[in-house]
Amino acid sequence: MTNVAPARAGRKQWAGLAVLVLPTSVASLELTLPNLALPAIARDLGPSASQSLWLVDVYGFLLAGSLMAMGALGDRVGRRRLLLFGAAGFGAVSVLAAYAPSVEALIAGRALLGVMGATLMPTALALVATMFADPRQRTSAVGAVIASVAGGTAVGPLIGGWVLEHFGWGATFLTVVPLVLALLVIGPFVLPEGRSQGAGRVDLLSVALSLVAVLSVILGLKEMAENGIRLPVTVTLGLGVVAAGVFLRRQRRIDDPLVDLTLFRSRRFRLAIVTLLLGIFALFGTNFLLAQYLQLVLGLSPLAAGLWTVPAALGVLAAATAAPVAARRWPPGNVVVAGLLVAAGGFAVLMRVDPAGGAMLPVVGSVIVSLGLGAMMTLSTDLVVGAVPVARAGQASALSETAPELGGALGVAILGSAAAVVYRGRLSDVSVTEVPAEVAARASETLSGAFVAADLMPPAAGGELIAAAREAFTAGLHTVATIDLVLMSVLALLIAVVIRR
Repeated sequence: MTNVAPARAGRKQWAGLAVLVLPTSVASLELTLPNLALPAIARDLGPSASQSLWLVDVYGFLLAGSLMAMGALGDRVGRRRLLLFGAAGFGAVSVLAAYAPSVEALIAGRALLGVMGATLMPTALALVATMFADPRQRTSAVGAVIASVAGGTAVGPLIGGWVLEHFGWGATFLTVVPLVLALLVIGPFVLPEGRSQGAGRVDLLSVALSLVAVLSVILGLKEMAENGIRLPVTVTLGLGVVAAGVFLRRQRRIDDPLVDLTLFRSRRFRLAIVTLLLGIFALFGTNFLLAQYLQLVLGLSPLAAGLWTVPAALGVLAAATAAPVAARRWPPGNVVVAGLLVAAGGFAVLMRVDPAGGAMLPVVGSVIVSLGLGAMMTLSTDLVVGAVPVARAGQASALSETAPELGGALGVAILGSAAAVVYRGRLSDVSVTEVPAEVAARASETLSGAFVAADLMPPAAGGELIAAAREAFTAGLHTVATIDLVLMSVLALLIAVVIRR
C-alpha cells in the first residue's frame, strides 16, 4: 500500500492561523495584566495577602478546571462555534470586571473570565490540528500560536503600563475588547468548522467531577503552602483526590469519556504533559513575583516595569519561532532538555538579584528562563496535539492547555505562598508601631501593606520598615528561584534518561 502524504495547507489556512493568534493573545493578556495592575488594585481596593493571590490565580484555577469540558464540547458542537461564543463572553465579562466595585466582585469576575477563557486556547489549537495536516507545517503553526502568546505577553505590559498611568487599573480589562471584536468579525469567514462525527453528549457528571477534582486539589495545596497541614486542608485535598479517582473510573466505563485515558499509555505523551505543567509552574510563579519586584522593590512605575518585562516575552517569542527549526536538525527531546537546562541557568541568575543592583540582573535572568522554556512549550505542545486523530483534537488540545494552565495557577499559588512565608519570617522581628492593628498585620503579610504602614509611621521608622520589607521580598524571590533551579534540573535529567532508554 502506498503512503499518501498529508495535504499541505494553503493561503486560507495560513490566513486562518493569523486570526487564531487573536484569542491566544487575549488569553495571554489576561494572564499578565493583573500582575502589573496588582499594586494599583491594592491601593484602591485594599485586598489582603490571600485576596491578592486569588485575584491573580482564580482565573487560572477556573480556566484549568474547565478546559477538559470545553475541549470535549468543542469536538461535539463545533470548535469555531465554541471559540466565537467564548470570545464574545470573554469580552462582555471583561467590561464588567473593569467596573468591579469591590475585591470580591473583581475576584468573581476573574473566575468567570477563567470559564470563558477555557474556550479559547483549546479550540484554537484544535483548529490548528484541523487546518494543518502536514506535521512540519503543524509544528510551525503551533509555534506561531505559542509565539502569539509571547507576543501578547510582550505587548500587554506596555499597553497595561500606559493604561495604568493614564486611566487606572479598571481600564486594563478593556484592552482585550478590540481583539475580541476583530475575532468575532473576521473569524466566521476564514476559520473552518470542526467537530467529531458521531460523538455523544458531554457527560455532565464527568464535568462536575473534573471541576471538583482540579479546584479542590489546587485550593488544598494553596492553603497547605500558606498555613501548613491542617484538618480543613486535609479534607479539601482528600475531596479532590476522591473526585479525581471517581472521574478516572468513570472515564474508563462510559462510551463517550471527557478524556480518552488511552492517550496516557504513551510514555512520551505523559512526559510531554508533565514537562508542560512543571515548566509553566516555574515560569508563572516567578513572573508573579518579578512584576511586583520591579514596582515595589525597585520603585519603577507601571509603564517602566512593563518595558522591563518585554525582553523576557520576546525571548519566548524567539524560542517558540526557532524551536521547530531546531527540531528538524536535532531530536525534539534533546532540544527540550537543552531548553530546560538553559532555563535552570536563568533561575541561577535570579538567585543573585539584589535591590541595590537595579533591574538589569532580574531582566537578564528572566530572558534566559524564557528562551529555555519557550522552546519546551512549542515542542511539548506539538507532541500532545499531534498525537491523536483530528476527531479528538479538542481533547488533546484541552490536555495540552490544562497542564500548563494548572501549572501556572499552582505556580502562582504555591511559589507565591512560599515567598510569602519567607517574607513573613524575615519581618517577624521588625516592629510596626503607631499604626492600627489591621494595618500592622497587613504590613507583615505583603510588601504593598508595608508601604501603607510606613506612610502612617514617623519617617525614620517608616524608612526602616520599607528597607526591611524590600529585603524580605527579595529573599522570597531568591527562595523561589532556588526551587525552580532544582526543579528544571531534575526534569531535564529525567527526560534525558527516558530518551537514552
